[in-house]
Amino acid sequence: MPTTGTDRLTAIGARPIPEFDGVHDVWPRGERLRAVREAAAAYKERFKAQGQVRAVKSVDIAAAPYPVKYAFHDAVSVPSLPLISMINRMIVVQYDDFDGRARTLVFEPTVPDGSAEAPFYRNLQKVTDKVPGGKLLERTVLKYYAEPGDVLRRLGLTADDIDFCTFDHLHVQDPRMILGSTEVVDGESAPREPLFGGARMLVHERELATLRSLHPMQWAWYVDGGLGGVDPDKFVTFAGDVELGPGIALLWTPGHTDGNHSLVINTPDGVWVSSENGISLDNWQPELSRIPGVRRYHRDFGREICPNANTLEDSLDQYDSMVKEKTLADRCTADPRWLQILPSTELAPWKRFWPVVPTYVHGGISYGTVKGGRR
Repeated sequence: MPTTGTDRLTAIGARPIPEFDGVHDVWPRGERLRAVREAAAAYKERFKAQGQVRAVKSVDIAAAPYPVKYAFHDAVSVPSLPLISMINRMIVVQYDDFDGRARTLVFEPTVPDGSAEAPFYRNLQKVTDKVPGGKLLERTVLKYYAEPGDVLRRLGLTADDIDFCTFDHLHVQDPRMILGSTEVVDGESAPREPLFGGARMLVHERELATLRSLHPMQWAWYVDGGLGGVDPDKFVTFAGDVELGPGIALLWTPGHTDGNHSLVINTPDGVWVSSENGISLDNWQPELSRIPGVRRYHRDFGREICPNANTLEDSLDQYDSMVKEKTLADRCTADPRWLQILPSTELAPWKRFWPVVPTYVHGGISYGTVKGGRR
């Protein structure tokens, strides 16, 4: 008999989340938003009661350029500033699965060399190479902090300590860089070895299918050929919303991409959510934003979110998904006006981009002690 999605989840000590069954099919769309919000509120109560993760630590990887017009759905009224920088962060989470096994998950282990092969960034590089002052612009928007392997060593981990890795979606990601490949990547001399040993990648089935068959409207943001030579058994696919263990879930948040999902964790300070549906808290809470144009976007259109909109595979779905995230997230202990949402790739708070700087920054996340070895 073929392996079902539920069988795959059971094998890794995970399970589907019943509260969200059918909510993304509700019609009309106004009723769907209400259903998503109500389901998120119901799930949050059960999610928090189940327990917390053992430890979590975020570490910055790299900063890369991004058009301002995409970052806030063309709401920002600073035409003289075409690009800002976004900082990608890798998050390591340690938890127990529902069978009581200690697990380590790596969220967003971006390898910058792989991301540079996405057509959008390849074309942007061609532009900066040609224009006067292009190299200076490149130094202004690019910064490298650490490679994923460096992060593991810094935290006292080895590749064999990692059970799973995942990305909220596969824009500008090259799975060969993470999972290894039997083929030689262009520009290299030997097949790629896995970055995290035998770790498998958790990916929504729609996101993996997208990378296998790209639509022209999606092509610029994906690394075409990124699955070449990758062992299919290295993927654990799922549909809908799943919880990996007490205090950790991957919620399906479609819209930015069809298979987008968000990391949700329960900590001593309550629930945190991480995704790239927005690149700053200003996207989820535009009514509090000091970025020119964002609060006006909220007021003029009556929208409670302002999406990160480089691709709008379904803008209504993305709106609902960001409401889903807002409903799950708890209030920040340091400043209760703000939600505990940590963008997986965050607008850099650098003065050189003023006034397009985040109104509030959490600056990362850290709870407990990440431990190496089989715990």
